[in-house]
Formats: sequence, structure tokens, C-alpha cells
Amino acid sequence: MPPRWPRKPDRENDPAYRKLDDRITFAVHLAGFGAANSILWFWENLTQRSDGWAPWVSLSWLAILAGHFLYVSVIADYSDPADSTAE
Repeated sequence: MPPRWPRKPDRENDPAYRKLDDRITFAVHLAGFGAANSILWFWENLTQRSDGWAPWVSLSWLAILAGHFLYVSVIADYSDPADSTAE
């Protein structure tokens, strides 16, 4: 069930909604990473193949996921755009 929002969502002008939306997107990205890696490593162990591509896929995706986490937690600017124009 999606979260309830007290007003019409506006990604451009509502920093609280933008922050929540970015965190939900990160959570979906994290869940996809977990599901895909579970399948990937299950298949890798089931087939007993050692091609060497599974660790590269996992580590590459993990690096992208870490970048996404840094963006959401540190880099993204969630200040109100109305505050900066009021000066």
C-alpha cells in the first residue's frame, strides 16, 4: 500500500515528497539487487560453473547501489526551492 500524502504530490516543489520518493526508489533498487543476486548465485552454485562473470556482475551492481545510496543520503539537495527564491 503506497504511503498517504496530505497534499497532491509535486516532485519539483515539495522537498519532503522528493526525499521520500528517492528513498522508496533506493529501497526498490536494493530489493532488486538482493533478488537478482540471490538468483544469480543460486544458478552459479547449481550449475557448478566457474566462468567468473557472477562476481563481476555482483560487484558492479553493488558499486552502482553504493553510488545510489550516497546520492540519496549525502549528495541530494532536499531544500525547499521557495526558500532560495525568497531572498
